[in-house]
Amino acid sequence: MVTRVTDRTAAGIARAIRDGDYSATEVVESTLERIHDRNDRTNAFVTVTDELAREMAADADHAIDEGEPLGPLHGVPVAIKDLDDVEGIRTTSGSLLFEDRVAESDSPFVARLREAGAIVVGKTNTPEFGLGVTTDNRVAGPTGTPFDPDRVSGGSSGGAGAALGDRLVPLAPGSDAGGSVRVPASFCGVYGLKPTQGVIPNVSRPNAFASHTPFSTNGPLARTVEDAALSLDVMAGAHPRDPFSIPKGGEYRDAVDRPIDDLKIAYSPDMGIYPVAPEVRDALEDAVSALERVGATVDAVDPDLGHSNEEILDAYYTMATVRWGSLLENLEDEGFDPLGEDRDRLRPYLVELIMEADEPTTREYKRADVVRTHVLDGLIDLFGEYDLLATATCGTTPFPHGEEPEEIDGVEIEPYRGWVLTQPFNLTGQPAASVPAGVVDGLPVGMQLAGPRHADDDVLAASAALERRRPWHDAYPA
Repeated sequence: MVTRVTDRTAAGIARAIRDGDYSATEVVESTLERIHDRNDRTNAFVTVTDELAREMAADADHAIDEGEPLGPLHGVPVAIKDLDDVEGIRTTSGSLLFEDRVAESDSPFVARLREAGAIVVGKTNTPEFGLGVTTDNRVAGPTGTPFDPDRVSGGSSGGAGAALGDRLVPLAPGSDAGGSVRVPASFCGVYGLKPTQGVIPNVSRPNAFASHTPFSTNGPLARTVEDAALSLDVMAGAHPRDPFSIPKGGEYRDAVDRPIDDLKIAYSPDMGIYPVAPEVRDALEDAVSALERVGATVDAVDPDLGHSNEEILDAYYTMATVRWGSLLENLEDEGFDPLGEDRDRLRPYLVELIMEADEPTTREYKRADVVRTHVLDGLIDLFGEYDLLATATCGTTPFPHGEEPEEIDGVEIEPYRGWVLTQPFNLTGQPAASVPAGVVDGLPVGMQLAGPRHADDDVLAASAALERRRPWHDAYPA
């Protein structure tokens, strides 16, 4: 059976181009053809950058012809989330207000991907301003999971997850302020890592400190752990304009081949406080058993985070509401009138989330920090005994568009975010990944693997060990 170019991994494409099996132009043309043939299925892409991609591919082939040094992602197609800038390409942020905005420069991690030889083939869909864990907006409409396009792909990096799961591209980084890398990874059957805060720089303006509360960061999304690690190696490293960025240590790719016999993993599908559907629990049990079979020590635990899931979500909303509220001021500074004539151009969900929400008091804001501290202390206590924690990423499988769950396993939940188990790690800045854990009734399930700060290599090592034991590549739709 002949493997299509678009089925190959990023690492495989880079090797094939270096070996002369493909030219960068051949890879890009095959990628663009598949995007145009299949994008209507999931609506993963907002913009396809045909002209830019072909120019970059021609430059990549010229570099090979001239014997120039090649980067680790030379000739590899990459899609960029439509919150992040690619010079000369529009960045809509999922909003009608920015439908025609063209970026003047690359976001720092985009520049690093391009310097490594990656070729930008388009921009992936996101909810308006990235505010949501499902993906829908008035610019491009909803994005569905490749496993069933009538169901949500997750968010806010839902376009990235769908593009990967439908084999449109091998790499599609996202961003994560509350699960926005991990939820799409779970719902699209791909791998997504929210790294330790600061590993990938986030140069946000006008507020350079915006990524602090709650912690938000860019992170790799890919079909394989190796590809995620390769792209993380490229994107990682300190940046002078990000006050939270940290210097890069070793090579993350090295962790992929590492045995995990020395790792102790705590297993709690619900973290003791979150409702999780029985079918999700069953899939997680199988995945955790596989980690044991590859050598890790796994113990069932009941973490003490000091609060109920409702209290943690309330603390998250308190912090996020303050952060989201600054969005109004930024829009006004750019000449928009979000409270007046531009209000009807914003999605009603955004109006409800920001404009109609009660602004937290200073006392409420600082009380949320206390909840955050309790969560941090609970996880630090756990990681004092264990290297990693395995949980569900989401308490449910992908659901139909517009039908957010109101209960799981008989437990009533907040419908917009009450079904995700990702926010504790945005409160603490610790690394957490979603690893494909199986398919239930044709729908993917993700397992969240989290570790203490700077233990990204342990998260990658355990993820790769699970992938070797239970490869998920054949589970993708045709």
